[in-house]
Amino acid sequence: MILPAFGAVSSIIPTFSRKPLFGYTSMVYATASIAFLSFIVWAHHMFVVGIPLVGELFFMYATLLIAVPTGVKVFNWASTMWQGSLTFETPMLFAVAFVILFSIGGFSGLMLAIAPADFQYQDTYFVVAHFHYVLVPGAIFGIFASAYYWMPKWTGHMYDETLGKLHFWLSFIGMNMAFFPMHFVGLAGMPRRIPDYNLQFADFNMVSSIGAFMFGTTQIFFLFIVIKTIRGGAPAPAKPWDGAEGLEWSIPSPAPYHTFTTPPEVK
Repeated sequence: MILPAFGAVSSIIPTFSRKPLFGYTSMVYATASIAFLSFIVWAHHMFVVGIPLVGELFFMYATLLIAVPTGVKVFNWASTMWQGSLTFETPMLFAVAFVILFSIGGFSGLMLAIAPADFQYQDTYFVVAHFHYVLVPGAIFGIFASAYYWMPKWTGHMYDETLGKLHFWLSFIGMNMAFFPMHFVGLAGMPRRIPDYNLQFADFNMVSSIGAFMFGTTQIFFLFIVIKTIRGGAPAPAKPWDGAEGLEWSIPSPAPYHTFTTPPEVK
């Protein structure tokens, strides 16, 4: 799910800023490199099982190498926004939050990739915090960004911007409340996959529980926004976003059943 989210963010950020500074070619090669390297790093979950030192070194360096194409993507997104004409509608808020939070997950992933340090992190809640900072912004926030971005085209109506921003901030706060404290309890030694924990972790776990309920409940609010937009709202023009390019923005909203009578010119 993360790779489609990469594509959604790569479409949304240029719309609200400018053309990708390094072009789409670097993004394609970076995505392909991440996909390839992901197949050869599986033993970074197994540093503590007694694999040979050569194996630990290989999987450590291969995992660290993923940071290179990932950094290309992050710097591409950031440099595209740099000195751009940014407007922070709901899709852009989710896209920017994706970049920031995904980068946090990437930094904690570098910590986990270092085999000697992983002996402390292994099977603790630090790991849970890491992969949720990758998966939640990397997949869910990217999906939300694309949903708001194309919702006018799907429904023919503009969503309520105030409600959309409220959904973003509740999701952003709830997600960070749920998962950021897990870094601390993990570093303090709280193991994952165990149904109980020491009372010293109770306060941070309470904060995480409040954030998790906030984040989960907020998605019911998102469903309300979607239904409200489908049922009515301000009519959406064919191109509701300044700077949006692509064939979908050249046809009416919602898209007609028969899109093009003659083949369109693709630039």
